[in-house]
Amino acid sequence: MNSSGKARMYGLLAAWILLPLLGYFGLRYSIFDLEVKAPHEHFYIVSLVAALAVAVAMAVGVVAVRIRNIKVSFLSLAYVSLGALFILHGLSTPGLLIHHYELVGNTAQLSVILASFWLWLSSVSADHKLIRKLAEWQKWLLPAWCVILLVLAWQLWMTPEMLNGAYLNETVQAWIATAVIVIMNTATIIRNLETYLVSRFPLQLAIVYSTGWMLVAQLVMVTGQTWLISWWLYHFLLLASVIVMVGGIFKQYLSTGSIADSLRLLFRADPRDWIQTYISPRVKELIHMTEAKDAYTAGHNFRVTMYAIKLGEELGLPASKLRALAIGGIVHDIGKLDVPDVILNKPGKLTEEERSVIEQHPVSGYNLCRELGFMPEELAVIRSHHEKWDGKGYPDGLAGEQIPLVARIAAVADVYDALTSSRSYRSAMTHEEAMSILVKGSGRHFDPHCIKAWKRLVRQQGDFFHSARHGGIDMKIDT
Repeated sequence: MNSSGKARMYGLLAAWILLPLLGYFGLRYSIFDLEVKAPHEHFYIVSLVAALAVAVAMAVGVVAVRIRNIKVSFLSLAYVSLGALFILHGLSTPGLLIHHYELVGNTAQLSVILASFWLWLSSVSADHKLIRKLAEWQKWLLPAWCVILLVLAWQLWMTPEMLNGAYLNETVQAWIATAVIVIMNTATIIRNLETYLVSRFPLQLAIVYSTGWMLVAQLVMVTGQTWLISWWLYHFLLLASVIVMVGGIFKQYLSTGSIADSLRLLFRADPRDWIQTYISPRVKELIHMTEAKDAYTAGHNFRVTMYAIKLGEELGLPASKLRALAIGGIVHDIGKLDVPDVILNKPGKLTEEERSVIEQHPVSGYNLCRELGFMPEELAVIRSHHEKWDGKGYPDGLAGEQIPLVARIAAVADVYDALTSSRSYRSAMTHEEAMSILVKGSGRHFDPHCIKAWKRLVRQQGDFFHSARHGGIDMKIDT
């Protein structure tokens, strides 16, 4: 996107986020800001926001584990936080079940603070030490956090006096909390907007809007006067925040039925099913962009991924690592989007300078995908599939078991397919010629253990490799 296009987009985003705030202040200081004291209606609106938030959180939590995306897990935690504490906020509406003004005020603030924290964490790069650690426990994050929230909500409900003196409305504490929220949400908006401008993924744009409206809702909370029309605005802003996230999740993950496919195909051994199941529609768009830029990658990504999954199965990898090979393998060359066409499609031998540009494509792909929330093992495939066992590979010069196992597997699959595919400057090698090179590279280029498993695999499933090389297997990514 050119500079003028970016400027228009920034202006549009600013308008959508700031207009509600301007509307609030315009109403707040006008004669039309009348009192609308309606505790029952307040309860129903809050219940709607809370129910939607919890529903989104649960759906997103399922998606996150299935597609192995830690960013999406953090979104789940953000909205379950908003929903759980907003339920308590609604139940403590004055005039209904309990009469404790500090509880109703604090729970609204706490819901936004916790949601903003998890949204901010979703914007942190996936290779950060803390994110990598949390990613190891991804499937337990949502259940554990739900238990923590339930315990907290129960304690607050039973002993609301816990919050005595901590009322966060029109106080110093309120503005401290608001400053923290502003910092976190601004960082979240900037990081997701930067990623959106590169990937055009709807989820990133949804996070920008959702986070922005949550920020405006916080400002309304701390400056508004209870029961005035302007004060009601923050409830609808939080509802809009949830709805826009539902839309982003739907557009990116649910419109093709990928959840149902994931549940049905989770344990199938056919690598084509793994690939079609675990690649989201927007990742497929990136794949198509890469293939349009580099004709050689058309089919190459798919074959490499199938070979890698087969080799992973032969090595006895668990389902989680096979999914990592499916997701990381299919986008392992995505960094070629940053390589100039004149270098990428050069028919002859590359110069040293041109080769150094090519050798940066694993880093470019890694940098893009870590901002999209790819898990560490998928990122390892993308960054390290050109590393060599003897340490003479690129981009990091890793050696031996310093190279992640999934990347060592992908390296074998990548080189085999490269050797048996035709290029503009040479014809495809035969299977036997390629196998000879792979075997000779054992202990130098390749992990010897992987080569032994590869040889067993070829002996056992020779027909599969023959079909893959000669077009007997559909190599297209479904759209």
